[in-house]
Amino acid sequence: MPAEAPYHDQGFPAQQQEPPGLTALMTPVPDHGEDSYNGSGRLHDLRAVITGGDSGIGRAVAIAYAREGADVVLSYLPEEQEDAEATAELVAKAGRRAVLAPGDLTDRDECRRLAETAAAELGGIDILVNNAGYQMARSEGLEETTPDQMDRVFKTNLYALFWLTQAALPHMTRGSCIINNSSIQAYEPSTSLLDYAATKAAINNFTVNLAADLGPRGIRVNAVAPGPIWTPLQPATQPEEKIEKFGQDTPLGRAGQPAEVAPAFVFLASPTDASYVSGTVLGVTGGKPVF
Repeated sequence: MPAEAPYHDQGFPAQQQEPPGLTALMTPVPDHGEDSYNGSGRLHDLRAVITGGDSGIGRAVAIAYAREGADVVLSYLPEEQEDAEATAELVAKAGRRAVLAPGDLTDRDECRRLAETAAAELGGIDILVNNAGYQMARSEGLEETTPDQMDRVFKTNLYALFWLTQAALPHMTRGSCIINNSSIQAYEPSTSLLDYAATKAAINNFTVNLAADLGPRGIRVNAVAPGPIWTPLQPATQPEEKIEKFGQDTPLGRAGQPAEVAPAFVFLASPTDASYVSGTVLGVTGGKPVF
């Protein structure tokens, strides 16, 4: 009988941080696969750009990609430098190169600079992971939502995805792929995350449409839809009372860890395993449906 993976299956201590949140301040610290992920060369010598690559799902994907043989460019906010350096060290320990690229992708010029940096440092882009995201749970109604709040969510989650993809495409060739980070919120939206959920539903549509658009160029486009995953975004954007029960409403009865999401990104990036997979959204939700 297979043994169940030793993931955290209890609630979390009440805790809060200021956005965007830092890994070291979390209790417990998330599992990114530091001690568990073993690569098998599926991404040998490929070149990946990972937005939000400093922590959470982005860090787990960076570790997995490096151990699968890829070099990575890590995009993150300047205030996340501590987490980014820790991720880069883990990539280096895997024998691969990590290029640090701080910047705010809600600025279109920063998206262009990121693509140019990746092309200059690595010689091209084989994998683009649009992972960076922002949410802020709110108790007030739609009437109280300010333009600044809407701008931060939509520009981080949606505008940056469009702008960076536009900027990256000239550096991508046949066989390259794009992987977007969607969410269970696209299928089971929370009223406190109305704007965030709307962006994730839009990302699903973007993924399917872009897959059709880029298919003739041999570029695959897919998305991963995580469920409740224990990342710095949670204590930085959710009230304490929700943290204590975070993830317990899933069929598996617990939140997921970033290490449990990263293999989906590896599969979709693999030019052999996922060579005929495009235009799909792969759910990693603890049992919540993505249809």
